[in-house]
Amino acid sequence: MFNNKTILITGGTGSFGKKFTEILLKRYKVKKVIIYSRDEFKQFNLKNLELYKKYSKNIRFFVGDVRDKERLVTATKNVDYIVHAAALKQVETSEYNPEEFIKTNIIGAMNIAQASIENKVKKVIALSTDKAVSPVNLYGATKLCSDKLFVASNDYYGGEKTQFSVVRYGNVLASRGSVVPFFKSINKNKEFPITDRKMTRFNITLDDAAQFVFNCFKVMQGREIFVPKIKSYKILDVLNAIVNKPKIKEIGIRSGEKISEEMISSSDSVCTSEFKDSYIIFPLNYLKSNVCKKFINKYNGKNVKPGFSYNSSNNKFLTIKEIKELINKV
Repeated sequence: MFNNKTILITGGTGSFGKKFTEILLKRYKVKKVIIYSRDEFKQFNLKNLELYKKYSKNIRFFVGDVRDKERLVTATKNVDYIVHAAALKQVETSEYNPEEFIKTNIIGAMNIAQASIENKVKKVIALSTDKAVSPVNLYGATKLCSDKLFVASNDYYGGEKTQFSVVRYGNVLASRGSVVPFFKSINKNKEFPITDRKMTRFNITLDDAAQFVFNCFKVMQGREIFVPKIKSYKILDVLNAIVNKPKIKEIGIRSGEKISEEMISSSDSVCTSEFKDSYIIFPLNYLKSNVCKKFINKYNGKNVKPGFSYNSSNNKFLTIKEIKELINKV
C-alpha cells in the first residue's frame, strides 16, 4: 500500500521516525518520504547517512514545528499517509513546563488533524503512550487529549474521507532517556538508585513498534486505538541484566511517575476487543455500528471481559536473559 505513495513523518529525526523511514525505503518503492521536524542539525546528520544518500531522490527534509499550522498545511500537500510521532515526552519536564507540552502535544495534534483534512490525506496514525491511560502527569494528560482529538477527528471536521487512528505502546528498552544508559553510566561498585523495587514497565523494540504501525495502516478504518500485545519488565531485572549483584538504594518515585503503567484501563473494557496480536479500543457509539461489528468479525476479534485491564504488573515478564539479549542488540 506504500508503493508510489507519499508519506510524511512528524518527528522524523527521532528514534521511531528513523526506524520507520528505514523500513519504508528498504521495503517499498515509495514516491516520497517527508521528514518533518524542527531540528535542522539532526536533519543535516541524516542527510549524510548512506541510506539517505542512496534514496535522496525519494526523501524530502522539511524544517517545521507541529505548532505551526500554516507550515503543516504546506508540508501535507499531496501527502497520502502521515505518521505523527512528534511530541514532547519527558515526564518530569512536563510537570514544570505545562504550557510547552500543551502547545506541542495538544495544539500540534489539532494542527495535524486540520491540515490532513484540508489536504485530503488518506490515513493518519498518531503515536501514543501507556502514560495516556489514567494519567498522573501532565505529559500523559496531553497525550490522552491528543488521542481523543484524533479519534474525534473522524467525525468532528465535517465527515471528510481522512481516516485517523492511534497506536499506543510502552517503553522502548535501551532507547535515549531509558534507564539502561543511566545504569550503564554508574560505576559498578557504587550504589544504584532505584525509584521503587516494585516498578514495572511495558517493553517494545523499535523494530516491533514500527512493524506494528505498518500493520495498523493496512487494517485501520479510523477511530481505533491500537494496542500491541507485548511483555513487561521489572526494573530490578533490568538492573540485574546490566550488573551482577548490584548495590541498591531505593529513592522513591519521582513527580508524575507510577509504580506500574496501563495501556487499557478497566473503564475501557466495555469498548475493547481482543485480537491475535493486539487489542483495539473503539469509541462506544462506533462499537455498536455494523461497520465495526464486521471489522471485528473479519479479524476474529472478541470482546474482553468487563473490568479487564492491561497493566504492566499483571502481564507476562521478560526474563533477565531476554533483557540482556535486547540490550546487546542496541
